[in-house]
Amino acid sequence: MGRDFATADLCDGAEESGALLFAASPVFRSFGGSARFSGVMETVACRDDNSLVRAALEEDGKGRVLVVDNGGSLRCAVLGGNLARLGSENGWSGVVVNGCVRDVLELSRAAFGVLALASHPRRSEKRGQGERGKRVNFAGVDFIPGQIACADPDGLVVGEAG
Repeated sequence: MGRDFATADLCDGAEESGALLFAASPVFRSFGGSARFSGVMETVACRDDNSLVRAALEEDGKGRVLVVDNGGSLRCAVLGGNLARLGSENGWSGVVVNGCVRDVLELSRAAFGVLALASHPRRSEKRGQGERGKRVNFAGVDFIPGQIACADPDGLVVGEAG
């Protein structure tokens, strides 16, 4: 999709064409250095354990968006400056976190998109637990691996790759 889109225009176009595009509830704050990002989704489901987040961001991102469902936990951060730098260096477009991030100043300098619920200074555990590549649901939408996520200052939309 690139960076030449506006989520408002995508929503308007979907209404007119009947395309299946869903807007997430406006619960996210932008923490990354890129306010606009998009790509094919990959998912991680975890609970206060960022082991699989790191494993995903160590891979070639190919412009994808990593969607992390940490169950809305506000107990710790599952993404920080080091992982954002890793993701950016490996070609990921950005990360959407249903939970917290940390190292907010580092995140704001990264050439990487980051949406999350809040910031928290405590790091996550590393137990190697969680699941990758499954459908997750939060913020009123289904995040399905292989579909597209598009984020900008107006919000986050997801839908089928076209």
